[in-house]
Amino acid sequence: MLAIRLQRLGRKGLPVYRVAVQEAQRHPSSGRVVAYVGTYNPHTKEVTLQKEAVEKYLSNGAQPTPRVVKLLKAEGVNLPKWVKDLDTSKQKAIKNLEKLRKNQPAEEVAEEVVEEVAEEAPAEEKAE
Repeated sequence: MLAIRLQRLGRKGLPVYRVAVQEAQRHPSSGRVVAYVGTYNPHTKEVTLQKEAVEKYLSNGAQPTPRVVKLLKAEGVNLPKWVKDLDTSKQKAIKNLEKLRKNQPAEEVAEEVVEEVAEEAPAEEKAE
């Protein structure tokens, strides 16, 4: 089975990706590449695709990765109905929710207010 995926190129800290059609069971950097059908530069958001070649491989059953699906949609490539779209309705789970400042008990704030009021009260009694 074929996969359409991104293959990383470029130097450290400045990646550039090739859109490659290759065997799905292989690693992106070492698998046998059937064809290169485009490039993606994440810094400039520049995408170049050979739309006809991509559509040909999709019609023959090549599985695109979720990031490639997003790029193909942005470029206006006709995707088959069986291609799964990204589910953007999910929200990221927050780890250690109880440690967030907004979830801390209000006791600390209340204690400070009580101390301030206690300090002001004796001063008022001495004035009378």
